[in-house]
Amino acid sequence: MSLVLEEFLPYRFNRLAETLSRNASVAYKSEYGLSRSEWRAFALLGQKGTMTATEISYYSTMHKTKVSRAIFALEKKRWLAREVDETDRRLERITLTAQGEKAYENLVPKMQGIENELIARLGKQNSEALFKGLAALEKLYLDKETASRSQKAG
Repeated sequence: MSLVLEEFLPYRFNRLAETLSRNASVAYKSEYGLSRSEWRAFALLGQKGTMTATEISYYSTMHKTKVSRAIFALEKKRWLAREVDETDRRLERITLTAQGEKAYENLVPKMQGIENELIARLGKQNSEALFKGLAALEKLYLDKETASRSQKAG
């Protein structure tokens, strides 16, 4: 019995996700010099506002070491600021600076354009099927993972 890796669904998802990420990275890498982990942390801060490094790690599914490096690089660009939490001095609240917000506002339409182009290339029927399938997989696996994390934390 053997496994054909190219037909193995998790492998296919991973390979496709890697290719899509690499293609999308052109927008943030060429213009702003951001790495993938920097982009993810930056995008989350732009979307959610103030966050801790732990929250960024959780929502981005990146290891805390990558998040820490991304935060440091974004701080060097003067795109974010850290502030010690008054109630728990071990925590830092991280927010985008005015310069970071401006860069975010410039990048979002470009990233949305990349997504829109992908959806257009798929066509209406295929994109609807893709979104339906992704929602089903997320419900099966991500909801279960989130519940498992909550139980371990509690």
